[in-house]
Order: sequence, then structure tokens, then C-alpha cells
Amino acid sequence: MANPVLPSSGVLSPLGLDSVRLLPGFWGDRAALNREVTIAHCQEWEEREGWIGNFRGERPRRGREFSDSEIYKLLEAMAWADHPGLPALAQTVAQAQEGDGYLNTRWSGSRYTDFEWGHELYCYGHLIQAGVARLRMHGEDQLTRVAVRAADHVCRRFMEGTETCGHPVIEMALVELYRVTGAERYLEMARRFVERRGLPALADIPFGRAYYQDDQPVRQAQVFRGHVVRALYLASGVVDVAVETGDQELLKAVEFQWERTVARRTHLTGGMGSRHADESYGEDWELPPDRAYNETCASIASIMLAHRLLLATGDVRYADLAERTLYNMLATGVALDGRSFFYANPLQVRVPAVPLEGVNHAAEGGLRSPWFDVSCCPNNIARTLASLPAYVAGAARDGIVIHHLTPSEIRHDGLAVRVETGYPWTGSVSVRVLEDGQGRIGLRVPAWATDATLAHVPVSSQDAPLPDGPVVRPVNPGYAYVEGPWRAGDEIRLELPMRPRWTFPDRRIDALRGSAAVERGPLVYCAESVADEPPLGDLTARVDPPVEHPAGDGADGVVELEVAASIGSGGNGGWPYGPAGAHGGGADVRLRLVPYHRWGNRGPATMRVWLPTI
Repeated sequence: MANPVLPSSGVLSPLGLDSVRLLPGFWGDRAALNREVTIAHCQEWEEREGWIGNFRGERPRRGREFSDSEIYKLLEAMAWADHPGLPALAQTVAQAQEGDGYLNTRWSGSRYTDFEWGHELYCYGHLIQAGVARLRMHGEDQLTRVAVRAADHVCRRFMEGTETCGHPVIEMALVELYRVTGAERYLEMARRFVERRGLPALADIPFGRAYYQDDQPVRQAQVFRGHVVRALYLASGVVDVAVETGDQELLKAVEFQWERTVARRTHLTGGMGSRHADESYGEDWELPPDRAYNETCASIASIMLAHRLLLATGDVRYADLAERTLYNMLATGVALDGRSFFYANPLQVRVPAVPLEGVNHAAEGGLRSPWFDVSCCPNNIARTLASLPAYVAGAARDGIVIHHLTPSEIRHDGLAVRVETGYPWTGSVSVRVLEDGQGRIGLRVPAWATDATLAHVPVSSQDAPLPDGPVVRPVNPGYAYVEGPWRAGDEIRLELPMRPRWTFPDRRIDALRGSAAVERGPLVYCAESVADEPPLGDLTARVDPPVEHPAGDGADGVVELEVAASIGSGGNGGWPYGPAGAHGGGADVRLRLVPYHRWGNRGPATMRVWLPTI
């Protein structure tokens, strides 16, 4: 099956790219843009920056010590997209592999001298993931042979001992290679890497061992901590190991850590990471909007982990977080033209960024850039969008389950359906049966949709008036199921409430106290100010019902919002402190809000998600 995650057991089974086809719509359009524009953009920049040339032996070597991994992520994107450029790029990579399977353009000649920062095993992880993608989409070829030789080298070199990598990813890659080949050594190697972490296995560093999750064993940890991408990649690999070995204790440990992290260390957008210095989680309730880091790669890792936990447990809350992160982080990470990207994703930008035509050396939030010194995010976006159909739906023992509501065709085990919807702009979802069949069809009703309705409309009654027409019933958040048998033309109609709603933070989040944000459906909204538009630093909002407006740029279906606000202060202005009410007042304005994922497409701007309230 063409799927990046294919566990041998679990409450739900994934459906892959051979079972799910995205149609034009929110995600189908982005996947098409990724295939037609973003993948080529990444390859062009990797060639321009010399990262691909490293594999040809060009000197001096260019890029960071982990730049090899970016070529591997690109190869994975090409594999899922069945991109014609893959064979040539794979040939370039293959020529750099050494006789025993070792492959690294930075450390050849001085192997394994820096496990803390060297990233050798990390790079292998992404190479193996690319090889797995190619095996599942195409079959054995040069790329898959390179990946298998590298994995065998890892097993020979590291099966004994206590060494591991400062940046996890090798763990989930090896498990997936085990799943596709059946070779037990790959699963055992992954298990040993998981169990070694926290013994400790790595040297201490100024950030502390928690930076790379080596401060305590995985089974003893209470929450995700340290570098966010590392933490989430490790957790994903731990879930994979737990599922394949039947280790319920290990699985429960990750579930507990995920629950506390989501409850106390996750931003409204689904983003994770509060500290710029070490790209890490903060402490509980440390969620500043302006200094939020929220790396795009971290959001992709969060989606990967949530998807694995969803398959293992069937618990809908994992799909709910994945949806929040998809619409408000993944979609934000790439511009509407597919050629520029956010690395960090704060929830407030105070000063417009300076436009860049070339490489962004800072990776700060505020302006999408065509490329970065560390360009993990563009390639991660490319491989995720290329494999996105595999996240849309799953299979249960008695039918199919639709996790994410997007235009698509889904076929599995005699069931064939077409999903038609304008989601996330509209709340109407139609699932039309394409062929006669048996089995249940389940649709996820999002957690925010507390008054949704569902109707099963057999083809024989679609034109019948009430009371003989379809019966509409309320459904609660979670999975709503409709039983077969099915005739071609039967339809399920789901209606979700799309009213804008105010959202308020937990009072323990000091940085957000006294503020509120606006959401509509799965989307988080923000205020954005470009050029001569009113400044955002002096505004306060009134918690009145937001008013809906079609997008000002004429984009198909896009909904913007408007709320009442005041700009400026009526206080004395000489001192920003005083008794209650001393700093009220200001000019009344109507404040336009845009979906967070669309901000920054009009040029340099200030922005804020959380609005101080009157």
C-alpha cells in the first residue's frame, strides 16, 4: 500500500495514495501546486546552494552538516508524487555511497565522531524514508537499494553498544523499512535506539540533555520537552516501535506525554515551541504569542505523531489536533504561490519584516522566504503535501472512516465514495456513494461542531418530499457512522455550524490574559496590517459577534471576518500603568480579520491572533 505509515495492527488502518485521490479544493489545490511548483522550487534551490553538488564531490562542500537530509526529503516528495526527476537525482545520491553502505557528504573520512550534532543517523533516517516511499509507490530500484544498504550499515555498526543520534528520526524510518521488507533487524535496531535514549546516551550540552530528550528514559518522561522537532520525531518512532512489538506500556507513555503537552504547551494554531534560542518547548503555560517559535517542521512532526496515535487507538482527539495543525500550521508554512515559506510561525508580529529575494539567514517569523540556510521546512512541506492523501481516511473492520473533510475519492474493500465540500469555508459535506457496496461509512464531526446534523439520503428518496424524505438527526463531535448496504447514488449529508466564535485562553497563560481570539470552523483568524492600514499595537477588541465578509482578493470561497475594536488609548500617555480604567478609550474602528494561514501573502505586515479585549 502506498502509505508513509503502515502499522501491522491498530484500531484503524490507514488508506494510502492508491485508495484516496484528492480532488480540486482546499487540499487538492495545494497538493497540485506542490507537485507542479514546490518540488521543482526545492530542487532548484538545492542545486543553486550546492547541496546536490556535494554528492558529486564538488568542493568545497556547501551547506550545514545535515544538508544531505534535505535532498532525501525532496526524494521522498518526488517518490510520493511520482515525479519524473527522481531517477536522475537518485543516481546523483547513489554515486556518493561507500562500499559498506556508509553515505554522508560531510563526515566521510571522520565517521561518527559527533553523535550530539553530527546528524549522520538523522540523515540516514530521511534517506530510508525516501526509500520506503519509492518501494511502496514504484518497487525496487536504485534509490531503494541505496536506502537498504544504508540501513544494513546502521544495523551492523550500531546493533551493539549504547550510541544514538542527537536528532531522532532513524527510529521511525527503520520501523517503516521493517514493515515493508519484513526484516526483523530493522525493528530491533529501532527498539534499541529508543531504549538507549535517556540512559544517558549522549554528552551534556549547554541546552541540557533535555534538548535532545536524553535526560530521562522515554518510559519515565511526563511531557514532551526540549527541541520540539526532535521530541515529536522521537515520539513518532516510539509509537511505531510500541505498535510493532505490542508494548502497551510504551504506547501509553507517549499518550500521556501527548495529552499533557497538548493541554499545557500547545498554541491555538496547533503549533508547538515557545523558545527561539533552542527551538524548544517552554514550561507549562509558557505560550507567548510574539515569541512563539512554532517551527513549520514541528507542526508536520505533530501531524505525523497524531496520525500514528489515531491509527493505534482510534481516539478522535488525535484527528482533531491534526486538523487544527493542518489548516493553521501546514497551510501557513507555504505561500499561496508555492515558492516561499515560513520557518517560524509566531502568533504576533510587531514590526513588518524586510523583504528578501535570496536566502534568509535568520529563519525568524514575519515574512515568507524562498529559501533558508536551514531549509528543512520547504522540503518537509513538499513531502507532506505529496503524501497527504494517506492522512485523509482510514479503514475499520466494517467499513471506512473519513478523518479529514476535503474533496476526494475514496475506494476500499468494495466501498467507493466521492466527498464533495467547500470546507473549510462552508460546513456542508456530501459523501456520495459511487458503486453498490456493503459496510459502514464514518465521518469525523470536529470537536468545535457541537450542533452538527447528519442525513442519510438513499438514492430512491432524494426527490421525495417530507415526511418521506431524508431524516436529519443531530450528531455529536466524534465519528458519526451510517450503515449500509449502499446503492450507487446514495448520499450522506453532514452540516457543520460555521459561525465565527470567540476563544479565550486559560488564565494560567500569563502572556494571553485579558485577550481573545476568533475562530471559524477549523480556522484560526488574525488581524493583519500592511502599508497604510491601521496599526495593531494600540488596538482593543469588543467581544461582539464577528461579521462575515467574502475575501477582498476575490479568492474562491474564502471568508474574512470583521469585529468592532478601538485604536489608540484614552489614558494619560505618560506612564503605561495606573488604576483600572485609566487606559481605556480610543477611536472606534471595524477590524478586518483574515485566516491565519493566509496572512503575509500581501507583503510585509504586522499581525496578531490574540486581541486585547475591552
